Amino acid sequence: MGLSPLVGLFYHALYYGTLLLSSFLLYRLASSFLTPRPRLWWKLLLGLTLGGSSAMIIWVGDPNLFYTFPVFFLLVLVSTQGDWVGRLAVTIIFFCLIMPVCAFLDTYVEVLSPITHLYYDPLTRLIRPAVFSLLYLFLRRRLPQEPVTLPRRLWTLVLWLSFMPLLALVSAVLLAYPQWVSQAAYAMAMRQGLVLLPFSCITAVVLLLVILALAGHEQLEKQVHLAGLQEVYYQGLQREQRQVRTLRHDLRNHITAVQGLLAQGETDKALRYLDQLTASPSLSGGGKFCDNAAANVVFAAKAQEMDRRGLHGTFQVSLPQDLPIGDADLCALLGNALDNAMEAAEKSAEKTVTVRCRAEKGLFMLRVENPLAGDERADWSTTKKDKAAHGFGLPGMREIARRYGGSLETRAADGQFELVVCLPL
Repeated sequence: MGLSPLVGLFYHALYYGTLLLSSFLLYRLASSFLTPRPRLWWKLLLGLTLGGSSAMIIWVGDPNLFYTFPVFFLLVLVSTQGDWVGRLAVTIIFFCLIMPVCAFLDTYVEVLSPITHLYYDPLTRLIRPAVFSLLYLFLRRRLPQEPVTLPRRLWTLVLWLSFMPLLALVSAVLLAYPQWVSQAAYAMAMRQGLVLLPFSCITAVVLLLVILALAGHEQLEKQVHLAGLQEVYYQGLQREQRQVRTLRHDLRNHITAVQGLLAQGETDKALRYLDQLTASPSLSGGGKFCDNAAANVVFAAKAQEMDRRGLHGTFQVSLPQDLPIGDADLCALLGNALDNAMEAAEKSAEKTVTVRCRAEKGLFMLRVENPLAGDERADWSTTKKDKAAHGFGLPGMREIARRYGGSLETRAADGQFELVVCLPL
């Protein structure tokens, strides 16, 4: 009798200890794929939702799965932010990662042997965090420092794939309910559960690896795009250097020509000659927009592209050498904003693009103005026929702004479109 309080204390300690350990492990995993809301209680809610679901008692033929899913779904979505399609996909994946472990342990550990039947409850509670620990160790080196971000089209693909482990989980657990309809059917469901529950869990893990692979591919594409911009930038610098060398070589001849015109009283011709010299790209500069190398590459490349398209670009840029914004994100933000502005300006009679970008007083501010093309949609989605390859610039920019705790706003008035991005530094 004296041991009863100690046994009760042990079970309480075991229950809460394994619950907290599972919450910690699952939160560390989930925070690489989901962006928790900034407040501490949202992070606690996310961790406790994941850990609490891992403590659910569930078995083959148990309808608890049906009641658990909407609560799990709601709490995870409420405590996170970002693209709702991505959050929905990752929520389903983690549900299919946690529930098969619970259902498999609660269903099959008890029937293994008399010993496991006697210590069924503590064993299942101890094995749960052990499984999640192995899973975390398996994925740890692959996990990014920041939550992964994907374009909407890729999140949609992952969402459709996530129904595969979900349907396997539902088939394994709910098709055997109610158990008393047929003992033979229940026995068949028990055998199917041995296959479908591990299949659901493993498929969920594979989908997490797929997300990481897709995120790595997207990051590589951004780096390739940045490298392309750098190539354009450096080619422009080399072209300007060649022009400067040519101008320096011919400087004596230019001076002699101007002196000759002035000696003949041809003042107007001399002035026009000097105007042509000063308009030379080698004297106009334009290669240096700001101190930040990545931003400077984008602005220089886009300025050259504007000249090729016959557009007039006005740049007012003041950015420091170091910014707490990743180069790939910064280039994606600036590049997409300028691409959209150039595309609209090309279709308009007023072919001007105005860019203001600065970092001061703890804020990064980007303002891009361009004339309206006249064929814009109400939601500013792409008007191109190939929607599979276009139309992700603005959503991608919103995702970047949201990830850095900032905002992106668009306005249209008096024939002008204005995009404003504000990020705290």
